[in-house]
Amino acid sequence: MGSKKKAKKSQNDVSDEVEAIKEAKEHKKQLEKLKETQPEFYEYLKEVDKELLEFDADDDDVKIGDDDAETDLDDTGVDDEGDLDDSDVEKAVVGSKKGEQSVRAIITMEMVESWCKGIQENEKIAPVRSLLKAFRVACHLAEESDEKSSERLTTMSKAVMNKVMVETLTNMDGILRNLMNLPAYGGKKEKLIEVKSTKNWKKYQHLVKSYLGNTLHALNQMTDAKDISFTLKHLTRSSLFFAAFPAFLRKYVKVALHFWGTGSRELSFASFWFLRTLCVQLGSDCLDECFKGLYKAYVMNCQFVNATKLQHIQFLRQLFVEFMLVDLPTAYQHAFIFIRQLAMILREALNMKTKESFRKVYEWKYINCLELWTVAIRKYGLEPDFKPLAYPLTQIISGVARLVPTARYFPLRMRCVRMLNCIAAATDAFIPVSMLLLDMLEMKELNCPPTGGVGKPADLRTVLKVSKQALKTRSFQEACVSSVIDELGEHLAQWSYSVSFFELSFIPAVRLRNFCKGTKVERFRKDMKELIRQIEANSEFTNKKRATITFLPSDLATSSFLEEEKQSGASPLSKYVATLRQKAQQRNISLTESSVLYGAEPSLSDKMLAESDEEDGGDEGGAIFNSFYLQQKETREKPPEVEKKQKNKKKPKSLQQEAIDEDIVEDLVLSSDEEDEPMDGSPLPEETDEIEMETPKKKKKQKTAADGSVKKVRKLAFLSREEWKADSVDY
Repeated sequence: MGSKKKAKKSQNDVSDEVEAIKEAKEHKKQLEKLKETQPEFYEYLKEVDKELLEFDADDDDVKIGDDDAETDLDDTGVDDEGDLDDSDVEKAVVGSKKGEQSVRAIITMEMVESWCKGIQENEKIAPVRSLLKAFRVACHLAEESDEKSSERLTTMSKAVMNKVMVETLTNMDGILRNLMNLPAYGGKKEKLIEVKSTKNWKKYQHLVKSYLGNTLHALNQMTDAKDISFTLKHLTRSSLFFAAFPAFLRKYVKVALHFWGTGSRELSFASFWFLRTLCVQLGSDCLDECFKGLYKAYVMNCQFVNATKLQHIQFLRQLFVEFMLVDLPTAYQHAFIFIRQLAMILREALNMKTKESFRKVYEWKYINCLELWTVAIRKYGLEPDFKPLAYPLTQIISGVARLVPTARYFPLRMRCVRMLNCIAAATDAFIPVSMLLLDMLEMKELNCPPTGGVGKPADLRTVLKVSKQALKTRSFQEACVSSVIDELGEHLAQWSYSVSFFELSFIPAVRLRNFCKGTKVERFRKDMKELIRQIEANSEFTNKKRATITFLPSDLATSSFLEEEKQSGASPLSKYVATLRQKAQQRNISLTESSVLYGAEPSLSDKMLAESDEEDGGDEGGAIFNSFYLQQKETREKPPEVEKKQKNKKKPKSLQQEAIDEDIVEDLVLSSDEEDEPMDGSPLPEETDEIEMETPKKKKKQKTAADGSVKKVRKLAFLSREEWKADSVDY
């Protein structure tokens, strides 16, 4: 009552504050009775503690309808009309001094329900303003100031806050669209430009600004993926309004890109759908920034990889490829720059031939970028706007596969072969993959007896290279031979209906027979003989049909050769490869519960896309923001000294700033950040007999040269196939 220190109360004690007002009134009455019943004791108190007797309960009794209960709509200084319904506001005293007092306004569930009911039953603007003010309070609960005791504060319970957040995010978009005479859902930027010149927009635009600004503040404070996903999902409906607020648009894009690259599967998809909707409705306003930000966030996720992380990387890869469909011509321009950047890094490795330059290529970031563009070619390879990228990408992948031809990099070479097979299948173009696979069979590590015992089961999908000890194990040899048979079968099966299959398969069949003669492992010999038998059977299958044709090899009629058989999959090799896939799937299941095989990526769920495209989404909200409430409560209850130290402490640069910074993408060199840390836990091979390793002179000069080459990418025009060959390294 007479305390000079300001009382510190948590939000859970709000109900006690109301009771304190009642007790203060009763205490005042007791002091008045004391003057009549015990005048001597009253005089004694007057001399000892005069401040106690001068206590006036009326000062703490805040009248209903006090104007100090106002809360601003936002931090921009907008002049608001239609404040909170003060006739229903309960208030409690926080603390008092002479002539000053701080008041806390309590928002109750009945008030929120009355505002929602008023919005539904009539078209008055006052309930909308009140709900937005309560929404602002819910988003800023952790920012109550203790500096001025005369400042009025507003608070609410956990249930009320959840109700306010859910109701606002669920219904505010429809309310604002109704006020602006906009379509109930969707819309283009041109429509909003027309509305901006109307009287309704000038009258109610501050409501839109308040809604978007407070939601942005809440997103920056949230840490729970469920809260963020719910907010982004419902905010996606209001994407059209960002055309009127470019500053908000840039900030929201940065936040969404951060969540896309660092969040869980559900949060990444919610962020992707938010960004996709923005680009569809606003067009070029944010398209370039989204392409650059998504690619940079993807690269950062690829830096450290394990079996579990690979699954998430595959999911991000599918989302990125799906995002390209928004504007394929623009996607081609960005893809051209990024693919050429990969070519620059490979060229540096081929020219310098140093361990550091090889490390930039033989790392997860580089390989995952190649796989990203391979998936893009597989999906859009027949599109005229995207097909020209298939040739340079094939050249880069072939160069990577041959860069360090040692047995330790057998897993990396197999990934390159899978990528080449995917590109060949997508573009219907012949790529000489068989030579890469047959060269692996001639490596001495596969032709000598295993001296390292059986060893652990080798999973070639989750590593780029293997240790020297693993090279000598029987399990590694078996995994290598099985992979070669699988991929060689896939390659030959693509052309098993070609009129020139006999010529195409002649050299591979000869080299496979030589391997059968030289190997001492009966199991390898048995598997190779079965593959040779299927190749010979397929040659007879095509030659029998070829004997009946009359057209020349250069005629267009060759494209229709065995077309009916191809549709039904009747060739011997197609049937054989189907059994190989089943065996490979069983091997993968035995190694791990979930497959992260590159060629077996599940496509992006159509159900996820359909549910996100629905207007309502079927999400009831529930107690979705409980974790957000507890987070803000913990922030409010921190001691002032701790808060002061945290403010003075220099904040490290966040991941969001690193991934979404507005520097040009061409400056991003996909090299290892850990110069001394080896990939996959072991150093680069020292037994590279084919390539003479040189000691790097000055790393700074090497990096500067690479950076300078990359910065010139912007000036490049779109090159034809011949120009690429003239301007690129001969791989």
